[in-house]
This record gives sequence, C-alpha cells and structure tokens, in this order.
Amino acid sequence: MINIELADRVKNLPQYLFAAIDKMKNDARAKGIDLIDLSIGDPDIPTPAHIVDAMKSAVEKPEHHRYPSYEGMLSYREAVASWYKRRFNVRLNPVTEVLSLIGSKEGIGHIPLAFVNPGDVVLVPSPGYPVYPVGTLFAGGESYIMPLREDNGFLPDFKAIPENILERSKLMFLNYPNNPTAAVAREEFFKEAISLAEKYNIIICHDAAYSEIYYDNEKPMSFLEVDGAKDAGIEFHSLSKTYNMTGWRIGFAAGNKEVIAGLGKIKTNLDSGIFQAIQETSITALNTDERILSGIRKVYQERRDALYNGLTAIGLNVSKPKATFYLWTKVPAGFDSSSFVTHLLEKAGVLGTPGVGFGEPGEGYIRFALTQSVERIKEAVDRIRSSL
Repeated sequence: MINIELADRVKNLPQYLFAAIDKMKNDARAKGIDLIDLSIGDPDIPTPAHIVDAMKSAVEKPEHHRYPSYEGMLSYREAVASWYKRRFNVRLNPVTEVLSLIGSKEGIGHIPLAFVNPGDVVLVPSPGYPVYPVGTLFAGGESYIMPLREDNGFLPDFKAIPENILERSKLMFLNYPNNPTAAVAREEFFKEAISLAEKYNIIICHDAAYSEIYYDNEKPMSFLEVDGAKDAGIEFHSLSKTYNMTGWRIGFAAGNKEVIAGLGKIKTNLDSGIFQAIQETSITALNTDERILSGIRKVYQERRDALYNGLTAIGLNVSKPKATFYLWTKVPAGFDSSSFVTHLLEKAGVLGTPGVGFGEPGEGYIRFALTQSVERIKEAVDRIRSSL
C-alpha cells in the first residue's frame, strides 16, 4: 500500500468549527437529549413558496440541463444590479461588476487565490467567519488578526495595525452586519477603511451576507454606497439568509471590475458555474415582495426580543443586535466559552457556539442563533436559568 500523506496546508488546517458543532449535536441526540439547537445560523423558516414554485418551473426547462456560463447568466446578474439600485441606490454594470457565486462562502474562500502570493498578508477580523483565515492559508498567505473588541463597537482599530503589516497586506476582510457579534458599521467606518486601502493598495472584501436581516427598520448600509468603494474592492452577498435559501447555494460578488475579473478567473478554472434553474429562480427571489421579507424579519425580531429579554433577566450580559439573527453573549464568571457551551449542553440541553471558535478575541462569549421558534427559545431560557 502507498503511504497517504496530507498536504501541509491541510495538516495545518484547524477543525472547521461547525463540523465540531455537528458532532456535539449528534452525540447529544444519540444520548436521547431533547436538544434546543441555537448554534448554527441555518434558518428554520422555509424558502418562500413563490420561490419554490419558480424552481419547479425552471427545473423542467431543457436549456437549464446543460453547462451554465462561468460568470453566471446575464439575466441573473442584471437582477442583482437592479436589486442594488433599488436597495442601496448603487449602480452596477452587470457584465463587468457582478459575478455569480456558489454561495458567498465559495467566493470568500477563493478570492485569496486570485490576489495573494505566499508570504503576503491578509487582514482578518476576529472573532469572525472561519473561512477568512482558511482561504488565506490555502493561498499561502499570512493572516493578521484585527481584534473586534466591545469597547470599540466590535470594529477593527486600523490605527493599531503596524506599518510593516500594512505594507505587506493584499486583502482586508470586513463583515457588517457582523457575524458573530451582530455589530453594524456606519459610513465613517467604511470611509476610514477605504482611505487605508487607497494608501496601502489593499483590496477590501466586504461580506454583507446579513444586510437584509435587521430590526426596528434600521436598514444596514452597503459598503458600495460609500464614495471610492468601487475603486477599493468588492462586496459579497448571499441569498441564503435573506430568502431562507441556505441549501440552494447561490450568491454573488459585486464591485470593482478588476477584482471581479480576478475572482472570475479562479472560478473558471475550478468550477463550472451554478445550475441555471437556480439562477433563474433567484431572479424571482431578488424581486420578492417586500411584505414577505418584512414578515421574515418580524419573526426574527420576536425571537430576538424573547431571547434577549430572557437572557438579560437571568443576569447574562448580552449585546442587543440591530441586525443578523445572532446574540453575542458574555459567559458568566467561572466559565470560558467552551466550558459554558458544554455546561449548557449537558445541564440544559441547549447548544450555542463557543466564541473562541471564531478566533481568540471571541473568548469569553458564546453565540446564540435565532433559528428556533419563540416557544422553544423561551423554553431554552428557562432551562438555562435552571442550569445556573
């Protein structure tokens, strides 16, 4: 037999956070625990019926059964551009400034391959989405962690980044509304980021997957709304969270045409595009009646209020989210993030995600996802109270 040895890039790869969470869930259920799962951000609300109906029709069309175009159907990219104009008053050229993605995760994971050489630096927010540093690792780059601290509104402190790091940096990942902290960013922050990018020739990659899950009618802004943004980088979006389409695997990148072209070149060589029936259906999704989306947000707001009010009544310190469907919660004295997650699983049958899994600056917090009904959330609060 031959000796099978993993490549160094895989040997050095940390265990993917949510694979570990899945194992915890499976082990708990195997023991017969009635688990209330508030760990992974996978919407429990079904995809709206009009989108499902559109897919039923699209999948029957023979023209969709062949290879799709690499950059995505022009009609889909035109729908993305129209959505940006309606939602953010941002004009995009659908031919050169929009690229279809197999979910935003795929684009985020691949973009370092287009622009990062071995030894280059990528500025990575932490706590943050694990794919930012993993994509950097695969490209041979070095991640420089930008800590997100509560005393700075969970925004990175650009002034704390050493000059020699900035001079070696090729990409900077940002993510607002933020996962896991649920923080939002304002125009002044994006202006500061763009100014930094222009000075040091750094491409900004803004992950805006949660822009449409917001509360109290406080709509988050797009990075691309800010003057100079299209010169500085691109924005990633996903249909997963907005339309409850996580399993459909479709998203898009928009912005700087040279960055879009670079990412497109990677995709041309590594994948064969998105099933056209899903792209056609996603045009329907992007034109969804706002009343349907408002209804989805209303469900999440009821859940947010139930969990926030319940946890604060227990005495836990919780950041009240203005967007996303996450609550970033400080662990009580005597626990770290992993031990508190284990405690809640074993003593309450409630599963959250340890903050340290999103990076060392996330230690001391756990993330709860609003992916259970109000009734189950209230039950989870009661169980947590009893366990403490």
